[in-house]
Amino acid sequence: MNDRRKAEGSGHVVKPSLGRVVLASNNAGKLREFAALLDAAGIELIAQGTLGVPEAEEPHQTFVENALAKARHAAKLTGLPALADDSGLCVRALRGAPGVYSARYAQLAGGEKSDAANNARLVAQLANVADRRAYYFCVLVLVRDADDPEPLIAEGRWQGQIIDAPRGAHGFGYDPHFFIPALNATAAELQPSVKNATSHRAVALQQLLARLEEDA
Repeated sequence: MNDRRKAEGSGHVVKPSLGRVVLASNNAGKLREFAALLDAAGIELIAQGTLGVPEAEEPHQTFVENALAKARHAAKLTGLPALADDSGLCVRALRGAPGVYSARYAQLAGGEKSDAANNARLVAQLANVADRRAYYFCVLVLVRDADDPEPLIAEGRWQGQIIDAPRGAHGFGYDPHFFIPALNATAAELQPSVKNATSHRAVALQQLLARLEEDA
């Protein structure tokens, strides 16, 4: 039975409380960040891989479509609420690239699928380019079940710029090359607690939690 039931005589949609939520990703870095952010809200986050859920296809050209596809995929295969994000690095001089292809940016050019290869391609493409402005963008989608007609959607941006030489040992993805002038540090130099308070995912998640409170 669909958990989104109507209260008798009220015409009001009763929305189930969230306890266990599947993260529609096998990215260990994302799991650490989201788990830390959601723990305070009393939400237990479970990586989809621990439940035998394979990664969903991401054929779309927009962050929101990919995030929704991943969330519905995980919810359908587990029967649990699912949270998905689609996020990436958008570089102004590259007309928004890598964008939705951030995780496989090098692979698109015949390279391997790895953070090191992605960063190497990014730095090479920006050789002799003066404009290094960039931002991380994140879209979060939460569905309470696979057929949820009202998915919760939130987004966040994190402004910065790209530097050639990597700095820092924390984070993942493009973090060692993503410099935040306001913090005088790369994302990889930030302590997890600082990153979790300021990043694009943090902004999006705060929006999502606010929506959940409104709908409670």
